[in-house]
Amino acid sequence: MKIAIATDTTSGIGPQEARELGVSVLPMPVTIDGQEYLETVDLDHDFFFRKQAEGAEITTSQPSPGALTDLWDRLLEDHDGILYLPMTSGLSSSYATAATLAEDYDGRVAVADAKRISVPLWQAVQDALTLVKKGLALEDICHRLVEKALCASIYITPITLEFLKKGGRITPAAAAIGTVLNLKPVLQIQGGGVDAYAKVRGMKQAVEKMFAALDHDLETRFAGKPVRVFAAYSGDASVGESWSAQMREHYGDLFTRIDPLALNICCHTGPGAVALGCAEYEE
Repeated sequence: MKIAIATDTTSGIGPQEARELGVSVLPMPVTIDGQEYLETVDLDHDFFFRKQAEGAEITTSQPSPGALTDLWDRLLEDHDGILYLPMTSGLSSSYATAATLAEDYDGRVAVADAKRISVPLWQAVQDALTLVKKGLALEDICHRLVEKALCASIYITPITLEFLKKGGRITPAAAAIGTVLNLKPVLQIQGGGVDAYAKVRGMKQAVEKMFAALDHDLETRFAGKPVRVFAAYSGDASVGESWSAQMREHYGDLFTRIDPLALNICCHTGPGAVALGCAEYEE
């Protein structure tokens, strides 16, 4: 079978990389003060963070059913099947919508809930491409990715609690207390939504906590397995450069990639957030 791989922009795969990889990337909608934009089409990170700093009302949503089926119909003109990898079902109903729509495609479209977002989702796309090259059938590739969905780990620390409060993730009282005490929440994504991992005083301790958490994962869950370490950040590119240097110093050649965080996550973290994580990969 000639199999197409498709995902969405929460994977961090931009237009140029998509062309290089030979994958299709569906832009995620973001609504800012009532105006809908599409990530990487008419919305970039600089504009997003400028509007966020100005106090704009920002919400995110899933791609429309029409946008999804239009993409699939186009791909099926010259492919036998499609593997679609949306963002984790723990943060969006994108997977549920896509899985329902795929039922009308007589088995030619498989939708895998890789339970990932940002660089872990990028890794799932890489794994899908590897499995296609190995000649696996569409159904078998989908099964393999779902089976390995939990073989990834990511930790995130926002620099401010303001946007967690605005998004209803924490109460205004908790945000006020946290700001006064300089508390930083270390959050984690391990197979679903965003969960609390720890609370620490200050960004320095938060970074130390994240490194310790990932080091523990590498020594236990991922010991002896093929694994890649990666990072992500929100806001100015200088944040990414500084964070990349720290990751490279700590993990050496294991450190593979750094990406801007998906805007769906940035809605809740605001600028200045840093993340690190790892994922197994198909050899």
